[in-house]
Amino acid sequence: MGCGASASSKDLSDQLAKASPEEVASIVQGLGDAERAKLQAALEGGKGGEGPIDVSGLTRIAKDDKGLLPQPASPAFKGALVQIYVRDAPYGGSDKSSNGHRYDSIPFANGMINSGMSCQLIHYVHQEHDKFFETVKNFNFLIVRCNPGQIKADGGDQGKFDEGMRAVRKAGIQVWPSADVMEFMGAKDALCKVATLNIGLEDTLAYYTPESFAEGFKKTMKFQPRVIKQNRGSSGEGIWIIKLKSGEYCKEYGAESCKDDDVLDMMEANDNHAEEHTVAE
Repeated sequence: MGCGASASSKDLSDQLAKASPEEVASIVQGLGDAERAKLQAALEGGKGGEGPIDVSGLTRIAKDDKGLLPQPASPAFKGALVQIYVRDAPYGGSDKSSNGHRYDSIPFANGMINSGMSCQLIHYVHQEHDKFFETVKNFNFLIVRCNPGQIKADGGDQGKFDEGMRAVRKAGIQVWPSADVMEFMGAKDALCKVATLNIGLEDTLAYYTPESFAEGFKKTMKFQPRVIKQNRGSSGEGIWIIKLKSGEYCKEYGAESCKDDDVLDMMEANDNHAEEHTVAE
């Protein structure tokens, strides 16, 4: 079994499928130390905390980093993805996998790695606040993936964390999203602020009273399928995808409203379970 550098992924997969264990062992034996290390890293996945920036002083939270690509040896930019693990919550929060990472953390990091940047996976532990922010000053960018409310739920201070991130940003380090963006545009009603712009939808509404919800929901629901969300949170909890069971929508927004006995097909986003209710219910 031979495989050159120009072989495609499919070619390599086909050759591996046809090769005997002895043939594979023979090829591995012929690799140099650097090639073996690369192969080992590919098989095990990269280690989220390892990379060009020393983060050994921070507590390692994740159990593993399966699926994470090896960090580039000479990255164009050095970054980190910041997470929060709620220690009293199952799995560290409903947005986490069993390994302690958010479900989307490794895809995020791999996207940066595939673009020639490093992206180390780290967790914010509020007892290590000062040490954490001294460490992250060594990165070129930070991707903050901390759900609203989870820092407080873990015993930390969201305001203190935000001030730390503001200081990092003032030092010239990119922070996505910034603390100010999260504070002023992080809630779902931010969509209402852009509803009349080219990027918005005119039938995007925020409801603060039962009366405004009853009126607005009936009007928007008759126009097109809806996504109903609580104002903050991003784990799928309290987010419902709703359609008219009849499929009979009006052509222009505001032309008609739903009746109380119209039947709705509803699915909650966090677990995709379905329910059926009338508009009145």
